[in-house]
Amino acid sequence: MRSKNTEPLTPDQAYQYALRLLTGRDYSVARVRQKLAAKGVAGEDLEPLLLRLEREGWLDDRRYAGRFAESALSSGRYYGVRLRLEMRRRGFSADIVNEALAPLLEERDEIDEVRSTVERRYPGFCYAAASDRDKRRVVGFLQRRGLGLSAILRALRSEE
Repeated sequence: MRSKNTEPLTPDQAYQYALRLLTGRDYSVARVRQKLAAKGVAGEDLEPLLLRLEREGWLDDRRYAGRFAESALSSGRYYGVRLRLEMRRRGFSADIVNEALAPLLEERDEIDEVRSTVERRYPGFCYAAASDRDKRRVVGFLQRRGLGLSAILRALRSEE
């Protein structure tokens, strides 16, 4: 069995490691910083390396935030407050989150999102005919996605 190398990475090794990470998928600057620190990259080598990756276009929080938000909204995975929380958890600053979400949420209607999510996830669901248990289950699911309760109830009740 091979033991892990406990030697800290040299600046060149750290750069190569970061490139391997970033060719697989996007990461936020904060996440790459965590991964490099975990590999033992010295503090004085860390910031210049991150700046180099940003300058070369490998690291771009704005690009990644925009892609992530677009993907999350189009798949119905997250919306609204939940999407903001998820983006902050991934290391994006509040400014970048707001900048990425402003144009995307502006063009989307929350009530339409509720309707399309219910049609996709619960085909044939009728709020008026559903049991209280089923209503709670559907409303809870939609809230966990980040949709607002008032929009959920307006959308579901308007179809009665």
